[in-house]
Amino acid sequence: MRITATGVGDYNRISVTPVTGSIGAEVEQIDLRDLDDEIIAELHDAWMEHKVLFFRDQELDRAQHVAYGRAFGELEIHPFTPQADGHPEILVLESTPEKFQAAESWHSDVTFRECPPDGSVLLGRILPEWGGDTVWANMEMAYERLPDDTKEQIRGRYAVHSYVKAFGRAMTDEERAKALEEFPDQKHPIVRTHPVTGKKGLFINRVFTLTIDGMTPEESRPLRRRLYEQASLPELQVRFRWRPGSLAQWDNRITQHYAVPDHGGQNRRMERVTLVGERPF
Repeated sequence: MRITATGVGDYNRISVTPVTGSIGAEVEQIDLRDLDDEIIAELHDAWMEHKVLFFRDQELDRAQHVAYGRAFGELEIHPFTPQADGHPEILVLESTPEKFQAAESWHSDVTFRECPPDGSVLLGRILPEWGGDTVWANMEMAYERLPDDTKEQIRGRYAVHSYVKAFGRAMTDEERAKALEEFPDQKHPIVRTHPVTGKKGLFINRVFTLTIDGMTPEESRPLRRRLYEQASLPELQVRFRWRPGSLAQWDNRITQHYAVPDHGGQNRRMERVTLVGERPF
């Protein structure tokens, strides 16, 4: 059985197995190189319900990876992160013995944009023998579990998001000022309404949020910390063990994720396509 945005029904073409009681499902016995409109529609329903979908043993080349992402919408090009040769839509996330990298902080992607991404499709290309898992958190449930007084405190309020905290540190003053002209700070609602499901979720994250509108960073720090901590509750999470050919597809509007930095000096290369989004409301 499946639960869709509009009700409950049977899948005709795909097999979906929940991974936890709060978020994530594995889609089995499917080749993402060979899809039709009915399968894409069912995958979209499953994605909206489970928020993160996991696939194993997918042998997609880069063109096929891009084509799969485009089945769900227009793809964006990340302004600050390296892209794959010949495929600007593919963002490369690589960690090597010489340069260890991991997105080891809870976040939603690119929320410094006026229209943050709807979602992403991440494919494992080179995986370490151990470590390097990714964890996702259900921010709809994170909002639901806030105490009533905190919900009232953030009702109708906005947070200020900026690229500066994550990407601006390595820039010169001139580079930072130029980037701010193209990507000025954005105000997004702390409680966002999902445009497909209509559900509400927390839309504030440690990586890109500077402050809460109308408050100084110092004044907003206790409240921001309280909201950030919601993503760290284990009962709201799913943890994915990568293998070569594994693929994860998540809804950036209603989840946060964290790359676990425990793979030491081993090589890890991930490639991601990202769906253009709409302005949060």
